[in-house]
This record gives sequence, C-alpha cells and structure tokens, in this order.
Amino acid sequence: MVQLSAFSPLDGRHLGDFPETDPAGLQRQIAAGRRAASLWSAVSVPERLRRLQPLRQRLIGDAERIVDCIRLCSGKTRNEALTGELYPVLELLAFYRRHAERVLAGYGVATSPLLFPGSTAQVERKAFGLVAVFAPWNYPFQLALAPLLTALIAGNAVILKPSELALPTGELIVQLFAGLDLPEGLLQWVAGGPEVGTALVDAGPDLVFFTGGLEGGKAVMRRAAEHPIPVILELGGKDPMLVFADADLTRAASGALYGAFANSGQVCVSVERLLVQRSIVEPFLAQLRAGLQALRTGPDDDADLGAMVSERQIERVKAHYDDAIAQGAAASGPFERAGRFVKPVLLWKVTPEMRVMREETFGPLLPVMAFDDEADAIALANACDCGLNASVWSRDIDKAERVARVLQVGNWAVNDVIKNIGHAGLPFGGVKRSGFGRYHGAEGLLAFSYPVAGLTNRSRLPGEPNWFPHRLQGYRDLLGYMDFVHGDGNWVQRGKRNWPALQALKAYSAVDFTQRWHNLKLKLTFKRGY
Repeated sequence: MVQLSAFSPLDGRHLGDFPETDPAGLQRQIAAGRRAASLWSAVSVPERLRRLQPLRQRLIGDAERIVDCIRLCSGKTRNEALTGELYPVLELLAFYRRHAERVLAGYGVATSPLLFPGSTAQVERKAFGLVAVFAPWNYPFQLALAPLLTALIAGNAVILKPSELALPTGELIVQLFAGLDLPEGLLQWVAGGPEVGTALVDAGPDLVFFTGGLEGGKAVMRRAAEHPIPVILELGGKDPMLVFADADLTRAASGALYGAFANSGQVCVSVERLLVQRSIVEPFLAQLRAGLQALRTGPDDDADLGAMVSERQIERVKAHYDDAIAQGAAASGPFERAGRFVKPVLLWKVTPEMRVMREETFGPLLPVMAFDDEADAIALANACDCGLNASVWSRDIDKAERVARVLQVGNWAVNDVIKNIGHAGLPFGGVKRSGFGRYHGAEGLLAFSYPVAGLTNRSRLPGEPNWFPHRLQGYRDLLGYMDFVHGDGNWVQRGKRNWPALQALKAYSAVDFTQRWHNLKLKLTFKRGY
C-alpha cells in the first residue's frame, strides 16, 4: 500500500503518513456513499440541520486544535487560520440554520386555464446524490467544509478529496463529523494526488465541486465530460483593486497590503493588480512602502505573513518577480526568502505585458499601475482572462458602485477587500476563466440540488384543446383565444372581436376551485429574500 507523507511548510516537521486510496477501496466508498445518500435525502431539511447542529459546538470547542492543524498544514498565521478558515464556516452554518428550509422548499407555479384546465403545477428541489468535493491546499479547511456542508444540507452524500499537501486537515474534518447522527458513509474522504482525483471522477459521482487552479479545473472538467457529470468550478483570479483620487488613502493602503499579502498572497481573491489614479500614485506608493516596512514574516505568533505551502509556488513567484525586473519594473526590495517564508514586495513601473500583470501569481507580489480616469480604470480592470473578485475605493459611493457593476467579475466590494467572499448570504463564484457555478448563500443550496417540475391535472373534461381531433374550426378558435389573451387593445376590445372563439372554448376556461385556490396561494407567497 502506498503511503503519503505530510510535512509542515512552517518547519518541515512530519505530520503523519496516510494510505493512498486504492481503486477497490474507492468503489466501496462509492457504494457506501450512494446508500447513505438514499437515506439522507429522505430526511427533512429541519432534521438534517438538527443532526448537524453538534458540529457547531465542536468547531468552537476544538478551535485551538483546528487552528493548530490548519496552521501546520498551510503555513498561515493563527489569526488567518481563525478568521479566514474557521469563523466563516460558523457563519455559513448559522445562515443555513435560518434559511435552508425556505430555500429548498418547493413552490407552486400558476397555469393557463385553457392549456392546463383543472391543473396545478409545482417545482421541487432534489439532491443530486453523491457529490465529490475537491478542496485546495491554500484554505484546506474552509474551502472543504463550505461546499461539503452545503452539499449535506441540500441532501447529498459527500466524498472529500483534500489536496495531497493538506491531508491532516482532511482527516480532521472527517473526525469532526464522527459520532453525529448521520447515515454511515454520508461523509468520506480519499487520499492521493491527481491520479486518485481522476479515479474519483471516473467512479461516477453525481456532481463534482472543484476548487483549485485553471489547469486542474480543466482536467477535472474534461474527465467529467466523459461520463458526463455536472461540475462546479471555483478557479483562480487576478483580482484588480481600483483606487480613485478621492479615496480614503490611509484605509485604502492598509486594505491593499492586507488584500495582497494575507496568507502570503495565496488567496484566490488576493489583490493581484493594484490600479491607482495617476494623480495620487506617488503619495499612495509612499504609504504602501511605509506600511510594507511594518509587516512581519515568520513562524512566530505575532507574524503577519506565514509560510508558502510549496517550493513550486515559491518558484512561480520568483519567476514573476524576475520577469518584471527584467522588463524595467521598480521594486521595494529584492526577492528574499528564508525557508518557505517569502518577504512581500511592491512592484511599480509595471506594464500589461509583464507576467505579474497577466498570470495569477498566488504569492506576495503587488504590482501597481496608474490609470487616468474612470473609463481607463474599467478598461484596465477588465483586460484580463479571469473574473473572480474586485474592489473599488472612493468616498463617492455612487461612483464606486457604478464602476463595480461594470467590472467583469462574479463578486465585488467597495472600500473593502477579500472579506466579501466570506459573507455567508452572498453567492460566490467567478466568470470567464475563474470558473462557473456558485456556492454560499441561497444559490449555493440551489447549486447542490436540482429542480423537478410536476404537473397534476384534475380536470374531468373528456379531452384537452390540443388533443385529437384536429379540425380547421378548432384551429381558428385557438387563434381567436390567443388574440384575446395576448393581443393588442383592452379586454373589452379583445373580447368583442374574439367572442365566437371564447364561446367555443369556454369549457376549458372554467378554472375549478382547486386551481383557483392554487393560484391564490401563489399570489400570497412572499418574494424570497435572504
């Protein structure tokens, strides 16, 4: 049996060995997951929430142990592990506890009395069944638990595939669910690299949720298409931060440093392109450089930046730095590292052709580019293949929101960074090469379920207007009825010119009491809001 060893990026310590999932074991897991999904989907939403409720107490009670595990696996600081990984999960649980039953509830749909005499229509939500959740290494806890919990609350079973770089976190997640009143096999996990991921998709889950890089997402999507299996992809970003001259520059500078360097820049919604109005570039750079000097990188508990997860990622950051310097960029300092700890760097005098402006860096580099006016800022921000998140900074909120709304992204924030993706009620996902599909909020629950439409006919009429026999006069009557319902003029005018057709079809227009009551309920149904 192949053993996978896990090591901490903080200090290289050995975190454990994990047996790689083999094909036979995976098939047993698939079978167990399908049995559990069948049982779980029959449980009501309030009952699902009740059975998952003890998880909240475990997350709070085991917070220190969870933070330690996340920190050792990912290299991030304690504060980042707590606020970026653990707390958002608690917020998501609270949101679903309040709203999941309403979001997943069925609803009636009004019907036409002519085409559907005596009929009622409805839409119900059903769980997909067995969901494969691929979690990344940069936020191995939150970006596993958020889709995982959404899938469970929607009525699915889950097989979790954590990154091979974060196996202890995957094991911890499964341990947190141990002993809950859940069907056996409802939550399982697999250990391994890309080959195990391929085998998991080939095993035929009913839905695949993938968080990761573009190339990995494309590989999963290609494999899923062979079966075919629906996919939700949350991929990378190259997020712009637009700072206008009328912004609160002190707040914006602090936001830029956090947005670019939180988790050493290893955030899918990191600020990777800082666009600043030309008239304030110099004073704003001065504030950024002063703030940069105060940032601390290292393993101690008071550090602002922790370790980077892999050598491969450090090499990518260095390649982007070297390319920018070779093409004439200025830097706040040289590229420096101590083990896995990389010192953050500001870059300016950058151009759109540089790799640091075109490709996702996923590390502690912050390139700064000037823009002239609102139109120029929008054009620069949208000149990117990715479209995940963006932020706009201005004291003029109307202007900031106007600009934000025309950015080609799935999410935006005004005068804030990163934090908007942690809002439990807001759907999260990207456009363009940043993926498709959403999770969080009501849209997340809907994404992990599918609609089933039903029509019940209670009519006692001998036939329907579209049934046989087809006669010319019937055709003319239907034309008249169509004009009466959808034609020009008021009701009286339409009724006069189509009176013979209405008389011929009056039997079909008589809505019975069941249909009347159904349509009344529809009118009384409140508009959903979360």
